[in-house]
Parts: sequence; C-alpha cells; structure tokens
Amino acid sequence: MVYKVGYFIGSLSSTSINRLLSRALIKLAPDDMEFAEIPIRDLPLYSPDFDADYPASALALKDTIAASDAVLFVTPEYNRSIPGALKNALDWASRPWGQNSLDHVPAAVIGASPGNIGTAVGQQSLRAVLSFCNARQMTAPEAYVKFTPGLISESGEVPDAATATFLASFMQEFHDHTERVLTVLPRG
Repeated sequence: MVYKVGYFIGSLSSTSINRLLSRALIKLAPDDMEFAEIPIRDLPLYSPDFDADYPASALALKDTIAASDAVLFVTPEYNRSIPGALKNALDWASRPWGQNSLDHVPAAVIGASPGNIGTAVGQQSLRAVLSFCNARQMTAPEAYVKFTPGLISESGEVPDAATATFLASFMQEFHDHTERVLTVLPRG
C-alpha cells in the first residue's frame, strides 16, 4: 500500500528553512509514502461568515486533507507559538462545525529553527490545537531541529550522517504510526 501524506509548511517565507526540512524529510521517507503539499498561502482569514459558502482555496485545503491518509506539519515557532497562517489553515480545516477534516487523521509534527530549543514550544501549541481537532498524533519521537547553515541543501540533501539518520528514523516512525492508526481507523 502507498500512503498519501499531505504536508503543511507553517512558514510563508520564500526562504523558509522548514521548506528545506520538508524536502529532506520527503527524500528520507520510506518509498511507500507519497507527498502533496497542502497550500495555505492564499487562504483568507477564517470567519464563520464563510461557513455557508467556503472559498475555493479553503475547499482545496479540505479536499487535499481528505485525499491524504496522513498529515505532516513542518513548521517554525513564532513568538513561542505557531505561525498565524498555520493556525488560520487549521481553523479552515476544522470548520464548519461538524465537518472537521482533521478528525482521526494520523499526524506528525516537526520543525526547524536557528534557536537552541528548536520549535519545542511552538510544537506544544500546535499539538494542543491538533488534540482539539481529534487528530491522531505521533507523540514520539519528538523532533526539534536546530538549523545551521549547510545542514540541509536546497534540494533536500542532508550531508551530516547523524542528522540524516535521525530524520529517516522520524519518517519511519511516522510511517509506522500511520499504518497503525489506519488499521484501526481506516480513512474514506
């Protein structure tokens, strides 16, 4: 079986280190995982006023999640929390009430930052939101990547063997988590 994984990049920056991290994760993932980015850039700010008539970008977000077996969040930490654009995307995905696209979806969280604690506090904020959305989170291993220049190339190569091994292990654990969750809670 091939697992279809939708992935979120929490940063809107054109020079996002988390986009580089996502490229590395995709390269290091097991061969039976396919990836599709879930775009968040064009989403308007969520308001319940849209619940009766979702805009095309929000419908596309929900459709991509529905077509995914699992979701991967690759995100920075902003002000000890999650970036506003990512929170906005989660609000769109979980609405309107009773149409939560993240319900029972296997999920994993990882992030890179130049700081010493990586994205630890931001990930805790994200995990709280995902808990409310009833996503089935992989709780271990946790992965807070301290990003340094040259850690990951533009194409997603990871020259440091220890880092490559750690990231490959994280993706294998995500694969195994997805398999376990889908055995109990099949999608679609």
